[in-house]
Amino acid sequence: MSGTVGVLIGPSSEPWLRDAVVAGGGTPVDDPRLAQAIIWRGSDHQGFSRILAAAPGVAWVQLGAAGTDAWASTGLFGDGRTWTSAKGAYAEAVAEHALTLLLALLRDLPRFTRATTWLPQSGRTLFDRTVLVVGADGGIGREIVRLLTPFRTRILGATRDGVHDAETGQSLTLTDALCQSDAVVLAPPLTPQTRGMIGRDELAALHRGAVVVNISRGAVIDTDALADALRTGEIAAAALDVTDPEPLPDGHPLWALDNCLITPHTANPATMLEPQFARRIVDNLRRFASGIPLIGVIDADKGY
Repeated sequence: MSGTVGVLIGPSSEPWLRDAVVAGGGTPVDDPRLAQAIIWRGSDHQGFSRILAAAPGVAWVQLGAAGTDAWASTGLFGDGRTWTSAKGAYAEAVAEHALTLLLALLRDLPRFTRATTWLPQSGRTLFDRTVLVVGADGGIGREIVRLLTPFRTRILGATRDGVHDAETGQSLTLTDALCQSDAVVLAPPLTPQTRGMIGRDELAALHRGAVVVNISRGAVIDTDALADALRTGEIAAAALDVTDPEPLPDGHPLWALDNCLITPHTANPATMLEPQFARRIVDNLRRFASGIPLIGVIDADKGY
């Protein structure tokens, strides 16, 4: 593609987004008819559809989120344009948060931080544990596996192709993997196949000392089943950066459990997100202008 790329930014054109477009060699435009690309960080599907209808020259849409479950059912991904998400752009920050939560659970920090008296010592090490990483083939999952490596963890990776022992290549069922795991870290995209994938049966397969970390989407876990498993001691603890529903309502049973650590979807706050997404914009704009494959292309059939 020759010449500068006209880029429409929406639903609001913040200065850092415009700066990223310029740094990537593009030109911010306000008229959809002048755009060849759109950068969109909103969730108003109907409003965005009207903008697309007024932008016949747009060949590429860059979404701001890594997860695309809110868009998958719209059918827009199959409109003939190239759609990209921010998948992979936030992997380091989110994986770092997942590791933070995992270490906090093993060291009993949820209980200690709630205490108002000096408690007996407790805690476990992450070294030499078995960790099941669900979504191990995604950008965040791969980064989680990399961060776990220094801890000599045995990694069981659940991917679209099944569950495998990372060291031996042995195939396992999900239930077998859960039975063997000291910790489960959830990092898959939310799809019809992953929605509710950790329910009562899956939680029951874990041993009583196991812990669960979710930095994916809240609906990957059956919330009521998780609350029951934590309350009865069926599993030791859970840490959730995402919940179902989200935000988690005041007074929800999970708030009262001293073996549940909740962070308010803060694995990648705006102070971290903005420079990460700006780098993705710059990179993809240069690729688009040069006619080379973009990063984070969405598979219309899979929805992510």
